[in-house]
Amino acid sequence: MTTTSAGQKRVRLAADPADFARLGLNPLSTAQFEDGLRTDPNRRGSYEWWYFDASLDDGAKLVVGFYTKNPATPGTRLAPFVNINLDLPDGRSFERTFAADPEQFSASTDGCDVRIGDHRFSGDLQTYRVSASVENVTVNVTLNGTVPAWRPATGYEMFACNGVEKTFAWFVAVPNGRVDAEYSVDGQVVKTTGVGYHDHNWGDAPLRELMHNWYWGRAQVGPYSLIAAHITAEKAYGYEPLTTLHLARDGVVVADDGTKVAVTTDRIGIDAPSGKPVADILTYDYRAGPDRFTIAFEREETLLRTRFIDVVPPAAKLLARLMRFDAAYLRFTGTLVLRRYLDDVLVEEYTETKALWELMYLGKTRLPVT
Repeated sequence: MTTTSAGQKRVRLAADPADFARLGLNPLSTAQFEDGLRTDPNRRGSYEWWYFDASLDDGAKLVVGFYTKNPATPGTRLAPFVNINLDLPDGRSFERTFAADPEQFSASTDGCDVRIGDHRFSGDLQTYRVSASVENVTVNVTLNGTVPAWRPATGYEMFACNGVEKTFAWFVAVPNGRVDAEYSVDGQVVKTTGVGYHDHNWGDAPLRELMHNWYWGRAQVGPYSLIAAHITAEKAYGYEPLTTLHLARDGVVVADDGTKVAVTTDRIGIDAPSGKPVADILTYDYRAGPDRFTIAFEREETLLRTRFIDVVPPAAKLLARLMRFDAAYLRFTGTLVLRRYLDDVLVEEYTETKALWELMYLGKTRLPVT
């Protein structure tokens, strides 16, 4: 955490030369240490995770995360766990979690080499390997990047209140890559390929204190790969928005300035199981001179719903209810349409029917204004 000067924005992306110097980062390149351990995992309030997802050519979808602790409730010392979500083409879904003892965790500060028990997540900004096996689900994947590692400016999003800045950081080691995957359920082994992604997040304050909610998604659509995120800060930060976009064509970045993006949500309804307002249509509209890109996600299915009150330890449930802690995580799939305009003339249009995106809803429910 850092102290701030009077008049500073409540929510900002750390992008000034002084920010790069303070954080020891190069504004023109990334480095392997940025994907290594960046926090003290035993410090209360800190958290960190390494994330992988893939859309596989056989129709399966796979998400694997390695965590130092639960990022929604990080007021503990090191409490590592591995989480696997596997959605099969036949409609079956599996979520498996391995909770480890602190001594079963290790991570390098020089680069990504994370071990939790017998599970491992490692790589060098180009090639990554992820292996995990929990109960009847086993996954072994190799991810080879096709787009260079990236971060928005420093990757540090800063939240200022009462003269103190708190941090949420984001490093995208593989914005898009080819995947060779082997997974099994109950010993039935499937080998396939696909498209994948890996990023790394960390922070120094509980997420629920900083962010009310966020939408995040990534996809490969035609020759374009994209990452799009829209954060709404918590009430203490005025519910201010912060948008990030990374758009590459054939591996070359063509748009990555979130300040040039307008975000709209349409057909908002209440998701009954979670009680959260969910947009059926989420659109990012990027404009820079004569160039314009619109990126529209249209929800067709909710793959996963997790109410955090259902997964906190039993001893903490009463306190969580008294605090009205009703955070939820939802993962969606549906259609993504990307359009490119030049001087308001449509020049390209591509559709992806298996896009994957999420809504993390950490704050108290805010119903849409009608």
